[in-house]
Amino acid sequence: MTNDPAPPPDAPSAAPSSPGTGRGAKPAIERVRAYLADHGIEVLEFAVPTPTSETAAAAVGCAVGQIAKTLLFRVGTSHVAVIAAGDARVKQAKLKQATGFAGKVKMASADEVVAWTGYAPGGVCPFLLPDDLPRLLDASLKRFEVIYPAAGNSRSVVPISYHRLLELSGAREADVCQATPWPAAHDGSSPSPVADG
Repeated sequence: MTNDPAPPPDAPSAAPSSPGTGRGAKPAIERVRAYLADHGIEVLEFAVPTPTSETAAAAVGCAVGQIAKTLLFRVGTSHVAVIAAGDARVKQAKLKQATGFAGKVKMASADEVVAWTGYAPGGVCPFLLPDDLPRLLDASLKRFEVIYPAAGNSRSVVPISYHRLLELSGAREADVCQATPWPAAHDGSSPSPVADG
C-alpha cells in the first residue's frame, strides 16, 4: 500500500482512465467516418491542411463562423469541451456559469487535448468524445443552416446542421461565447479563442 500525496488543489484532474468511445485502434478519422456513415452523414477530406477556422473555411468555401471549432478548456481542476463558431470567442464568466465549475479558465495544453479527447489539436472533433468529458454546443452556431466541425484530423470537416450536431455530439446547448464576432488579428493570425470576463 502506498501513501501517494494528494494533488495540490489547483492541479488539473486526471484524464479519463478508461477509454471513451472516441479512442481505439483505428485512426480517429476512420472511427468518425464509420460513426457518421451509420447516421447518413459524409466526411469531407482535403488535400490541404485545415487546422484553423480560417483555413477550414477557405477549403470549404464558407464563412469562418460556419466552422464549428471544438476547444478544450480547463476550469479550475475540471475539463470541458466547447463547440463554438469559428468567429466567436468563449467568455470565461459565461463558461463558468454554464458548467458550474470554479477556478481559473485556461485553454488545455496540446498534451491535455490528446489525453482528454483522443484527437490531436487542429483536428479535434465533437463526435465520439469520452462520456465523462462534458460538452457544450454554443448557440453562436445556430445562425447557420450548415456548419462544419472537424472529423478527427486536420484535413477534414463534416457538413451538418446545428440540431444534428447537438444530437450526435451528446453536447448540451449553452451560451458561452461573445455575442458579436471578433475581428481577425492585424497580422493575419487568429486572435485568442478566449475572451476575458
